[in-house]
Amino acid sequence: MTRSLVLAGGGMRVAWQAGVMRALDEAGLTFDHVDGTSGGILTAAMILSDVDGVEMCRRWRGLQASAFGSALPFRDYLTGPWSLPALGDADGIIDTVFPTLGIDAEAIRTSGRRGRPAGTFTVVEFTSKECLSLTEEQVDAELLAAGMSLPGWVTPLERGGKIYTDAVWVRDAGVAEAVRRGADEIWLVWCIGNTPYWGDGPLEQYVHMIEMSAAGALAADFALAAALGHDFTLHVIAPATPLPLDPEFYLGRISSDALVARGYADARAYLARRDARAGEGVPHDLACTAMRVPPVSVRITDRLVAEGADGADDAVCEFTVQVPVEGPLDDAVLVGSIQLGGWPEPAYLAGGAVSLDRGTLTYTGTVRVDGADVPVECTRDLVDDPGWDAWDDLTRARVRVGGEVFEASLGIGGAARLVASAEPVGAHGVIERARAVRLFWQRVRAARRPA
Repeated sequence: MTRSLVLAGGGMRVAWQAGVMRALDEAGLTFDHVDGTSGGILTAAMILSDVDGVEMCRRWRGLQASAFGSALPFRDYLTGPWSLPALGDADGIIDTVFPTLGIDAEAIRTSGRRGRPAGTFTVVEFTSKECLSLTEEQVDAELLAAGMSLPGWVTPLERGGKIYTDAVWVRDAGVAEAVRRGADEIWLVWCIGNTPYWGDGPLEQYVHMIEMSAAGALAADFALAAALGHDFTLHVIAPATPLPLDPEFYLGRISSDALVARGYADARAYLARRDARAGEGVPHDLACTAMRVPPVSVRITDRLVAEGADGADDAVCEFTVQVPVEGPLDDAVLVGSIQLGGWPEPAYLAGGAVSLDRGTLTYTGTVRVDGADVPVECTRDLVDDPGWDAWDDLTRARVRVGGEVFEASLGIGGAARLVASAEPVGAHGVIERARAVRLFWQRVRAARRPA
């Protein structure tokens, strides 16, 4: 059986794919062919550079979103907005992003000799209007960066009278290449949004154009496989709701670690499905990438620390919690990581759930430790003690990881950091965003109980 891993684009948000790869590695999945398109090139390049899922997560945690941006020569900006080549160039990607993520073009070109999967990278050559699938032996750092150079945002690569750029307007996932190679099983890792929601404004509609191009090309690839009589089992890992857009990551409204944690949780959720466990896969239609429109919610970062006897952090629990501002908590999203003293790496949460009962807020889920799933429970009493310290009452929590139970807190100034981390989701425009935050804190206050 030939198994292909197809990594779709998604801009800087492909940090999410690192969490997916960690979950796939834990599941023991291996691939004969790996394809990367647009932002998915980063993940494919890391795989062929011998970076495994655990190291991917670690490297993304150390990458600042600002590393993706690098300015053009000053004289280019003097041409005015209508003649500007792009907002920036690919130097930041080549000089900072690639080394930080462990991407080594020479290692990629020789990856086949080390027994790595066959690799392809989707790039458009503009002068001929061809969509190319470059093999691992054909690429270099500049061509890899060109495949992520979104028109208007990053200048293309001009080489030998040809112009290479991001393939996003032609296709955003190399399913056709996997079919051409005769894949019997395709694992599609999809970051692009696919909901009925239509947003206003230039950024939202620019993203909608990408969504339409990506979905249209995916449907065409499915139709081509059917016309050729090539049947394959399709597995799709995609977010349950759309990922935050690149500007939110760039502006620090969500961290790379939160995206990684969400990717891990989404992958574990798919791997737990009956059709995935049975190897049946999903139908070959656009519904395979469909996502829910999230209710108006607020996302917060809840970082709890337990100090050891020597004053050093003995446990760090970082949860990203997305709570609807109204209605039941069924649509709440909980992802995160836990690192206890002695663990070399954080363990990411799977099956996260949020509940609120009689003034007690509870997070539950599991983390995988030494190959086994360990239950996690974090409880916080929303007790309103008498006095002025209204928010300090929220700082303490009781955490259970397997058989280990400990007290943790937000630390000095932690309540202020938690409040400042509040970020509206599914709310558009200044007025609606402000209303979402107001309703969220009203909901928290209403849930509190007197001592």
